Amino acid sequence: MSGDWLENLTWPQAAARLSSGAVVVVPVGAAAKAHGPHLPLGTDRFLARALADGVARALPVLVAPMIDAGYYPAFAEYPGSQTLRHTTFIALVTDVLEKLVRDGAQCIAVINTGVSTEAPLVLAVRDVLDRTGVAAHVADIRTLGLNALHVLDNPRGGHADEHETSLMLAIDPSRVRMDLAEPEPDDAAPHTVFHSPITLRDDPAAGAGYSHTGATGDPTRASAEKGRILLEAMIDELVTGLRILFPDAPGMN
Repeated sequence: MSGDWLENLTWPQAAARLSSGAVVVVPVGAAAKAHGPHLPLGTDRFLARALADGVARALPVLVAPMIDAGYYPAFAEYPGSQTLRHTTFIALVTDVLEKLVRDGAQCIAVINTGVSTEAPLVLAVRDVLDRTGVAAHVADIRTLGLNALHVLDNPRGGHADEHETSLMLAIDPSRVRMDLAEPEPDDAAPHTVFHSPITLRDDPAAGAGYSHTGATGDPTRASAEKGRILLEAMIDELVTGLRILFPDAPGMN
């Protein structure tokens, strides 16, 4: 039995699935965030949808509507990129998850395709646990598909790089402009034991935050075959993780 997107069901169908103990998957992916001149602003959203679709093909999960507005401050200087205040994003996620709990959801997993959304999501799911007693589990993009990174020439790229461009070539090559792809420095931030917040800018005076294209890394090395391997590995890990988290949920064994 395959899964369903909540948006495709009627409310009585949704009620039946939620009351049955179905695992609810909540994808999080930016609808509009700069990914260089060669990838669409909605790259994170397309990836989140592809991951959720892959999970729904393998398991009878209920996929909640995409949360596609979030906390993405690093890209705010690039036209079209959208970001919420972190407090707004935390409140949004908390409201969405708490409503799912009120509707009967007890098994909730979030698929997060952003990086700056990681910390706010930790706070949101903590709030939900404290207020409802239900733990929502989060899988972040940087934890997925690590065993498949060997297919990349440069697994340390950064953003809109070989990794993300390969994934988009596998998901929807018609949306990728490889003729506009160009290499940038591998990462806009220095690598130390400390995390340093930055905002990317098309301005050499920005120092570590300078990116002419709004990307970091080398997307010219990307390929659809690399993307298919990476995407399959990420979906497999999500499916395995959900089975481990919720072994007693319907259809998960």
